[in-house]
Amino acid sequence: MLIRAKAITIWVIHVYQRFAPIRIRNQCRFEPSCSSYMIQAIEKYGVVKGVFRGIQRLRRCNMANGGYDYL
Repeated sequence: MLIRAKAITIWVIHVYQRFAPIRIRNQCRFEPSCSSYMIQAIEKYGVVKGVFRGIQRLRRCNMANGGYDYL
């Protein structure tokens, strides 16, 4: 059941990466992008903790300072 949740969550993020407007996708100031970061976090920590870490990253995303922010 958790493997399906993980796969579905990552699939939803891939759909976002493919179909979200370029203006929204290019606003991320960090490397890797926020959506890629969330996929990495989900793969490393699991769905619940990974999504939580991804949301924390999204909250920091539009701040003035950017840069590298790897897991």
